Amino acid sequence: MKKTLYLILTVLLFNCEDVIDLDLPTANPKLVIEASLNWFEGTDGSQQQIKLSLSAPFFDSQVPPANNAIINVEDSNGNLFNFTEINNTGIYQTNNFIPEINQEYNLTIIYNNQTYVGTETLITTTAVDYVEQNDEGGFSGEDIELKAYYTDPANIDNYYFYQFETNIAQIPNLEVYDDQFTDGNQIFAFYTEEDLQSGDEVTITNYGISQQFYQFMDLLLQQSSSDSGGPFETQPATVRGNCVNITNPENYPLGYFRVSQAYQFTYIVQ
Repeated sequence: MKKTLYLILTVLLFNCEDVIDLDLPTANPKLVIEASLNWFEGTDGSQQQIKLSLSAPFFDSQVPPANNAIINVEDSNGNLFNFTEINNTGIYQTNNFIPEINQEYNLTIIYNNQTYVGTETLITTTAVDYVEQNDEGGFSGEDIELKAYYTDPANIDNYYFYQFETNIAQIPNLEVYDDQFTDGNQIFAFYTEEDLQSGDEVTITNYGISQQFYQFMDLLLQQSSSDSGGPFETQPATVRGNCVNITNPENYPLGYFRVSQAYQFTYIVQ
């Protein structure tokens, strides 16, 4: 793939414009699987969706959907849930999913005559007990910090995936936690945002996750941190999820298949 970048150098009062042609390596697009089945408190969990897309070159502005796939999820009781694509969007939906704590689910995707599979168990979690606000946080001592407290069940290995969404940030803040050093205690998930102000709404979502997904997300979050370097830095290794291509293992997919119990809590900044 050849892209043209313009490097504009200003020397005294004169501008020089040089054209730099970069030959960037290309690769065949990979299937990207966003299969997060979430059973939220207060719902029957029957409506679920899975999104399929294709990986694209770095400078492409659009992500192409993966259309015309065949998708189903089967539980260990033999219940089969078929997912149907909505208007060529790459988003596939079902309305008869049956969520059950500790139930094992098997995902099957057939796309371009290749079969992708993944297995996950529906993991339980605990709700947020309360939120504590600190108005003197951050490096400046002037940022608002939130601590979402929850009580970890004792004598059980637990892993948590927290998502913080606000009306002032386009991208949600994601965090994962384990209870290796906090088993059975009341602990908190932490969130701060430089521009957070009184009256802003923060939606806190907590998902129960497996150890494997915890490790997957932990690696992704480390690689996407603000000090990970720019596009011309050495890129980190690909983090593979729990889905495999059983037709052609070398053509592995990206993404993950996750099944979680979830709680949502809305907090208004004081």
